[in-house]
Amino acid sequence: MAAVISKLRTGHIGLNVTDLARSLAFYRDALGFEVLGGGGEDGGGHAFLGQDGELVLTLWQQAEDGYAPGAAGLHHLALSADGIEEVRAYEERLRGLGVDFKYEGVVSHGEGAASGGIFFHDPDGTRLEISAPTGAEASDAPIAGAPTCGFF
Repeated sequence: MAAVISKLRTGHIGLNVTDLARSLAFYRDALGFEVLGGGGEDGGGHAFLGQDGELVLTLWQQAEDGYAPGAAGLHHLALSADGIEEVRAYEERLRGLGVDFKYEGVVSHGEGAASGGIFFHDPDGTRLEISAPTGAEASDAPIAGAPTCGFF
């Protein structure tokens, strides 16, 4: 009997980081993830982060250098918010922490798109996005004729 195959969905994302304590503080304090567990190993360490008890992100102190946009692997990590006001609340929180943004304010995902968000970097330079499916209709698309997140 053949196994039933269902649609796959993302379980969690694992990121290599250069400084676990620094990255943990960023993802916990700036983005509001809960620490679900973690530990140390061979001078490194790891942390399991989630929301409402569900694992979303793991951090692994295994990297010697920051994020390299030209290397194969993760292009960017996109996080979804319930609405555009929540995206703006994260923007305000991140600005208060001195985070630099790729684009000024909320931008749409493309010309005429209702979806949009904010684009910024974590302490190792990993590209991050927080977006909402609607509410960005009045926002400009920073890249003409192309998806905003593709030219991060």
